[in-house]
Amino acid sequence: MRIRYFLMTAVAVLLVVGGSVFLEAGQDEAPQAELPVLITSCGQSPGANMLKAIFMRAVKQDPPAYSLVMDATPETLTQAGEAGRPFKSMIIVMGASLKGMGAAGISIDDELDRTAELIQAARDAGITIIGAHIEGMKRRAQGAAAGDNTDELSIDAVAPNSDFLIINEDGDSDARFTTISKEKNIPMLTVTKNLELLETVKKVFSR
Repeated sequence: MRIRYFLMTAVAVLLVVGGSVFLEAGQDEAPQAELPVLITSCGQSPGANMLKAIFMRAVKQDPPAYSLVMDATPETLTQAGEAGRPFKSMIIVMGASLKGMGAAGISIDDELDRTAELIQAARDAGITIIGAHIEGMKRRAQGAAAGDNTDELSIDAVAPNSDFLIINEDGDSDARFTTISKEKNIPMLTVTKNLELLETVKKVFSR
C-alpha cells in the first residue's frame, strides 16, 4: 500500500512540475524556433502579457531575447533588424478584448488589418510565426457577450497562417484548433494548464 501511494504521488508531482506537452498525431517531437522572439497580440487580450511573464522565467539572457509589442507592425520588424537584433520568431497571441482594444483606441478591423500586414512582413523576412491561444475557452466566443465574435475573428486571422500553434487544451474543447491544424497541416502543441507553458517554451526555444 505504501509503495502504491508513493508511485501515485510521484506521478502527480511529475504532472504538476514537469508538465506535459501533447503533440498532434504524426508529430514525433516539438517544433523548434529561435530567439530573439517578438510577442504581439491580435485582439489586445491579456494573453500576450501572460506569455511575456512566462518568457521572463524561461529565457535568461541579457539583453532579453524577447520583446512584447502589443501593436507591432512591419516597421517593428524592420527596426529590430536595423538595430542588429533581427527577430527570428514571432508569437501572435490570439483572443480579443473589447476593453483592451477600447483602451488602445482601435477596432477589431484595425487589429485584423495590422495582423495581416505583420504576418506578410514576417513571411518575407523568413521569421517563424507561432500562433498561441493560452487563455482557454473564456477567451472564445462561447465566453463573450451576445453578438461578439471578435475572438473567433482573431483566430481566423492567425491560426491558419502560422508555422505552428501552441494551444491551451481548454480552448480547443470544440476542436477548433485541432481542425485547423489537420486541415492546414500545421503542427500543434497542446498544454493542459498554463503552468506547463513554461516547459513548452523551454522546449520550443531550446536551440
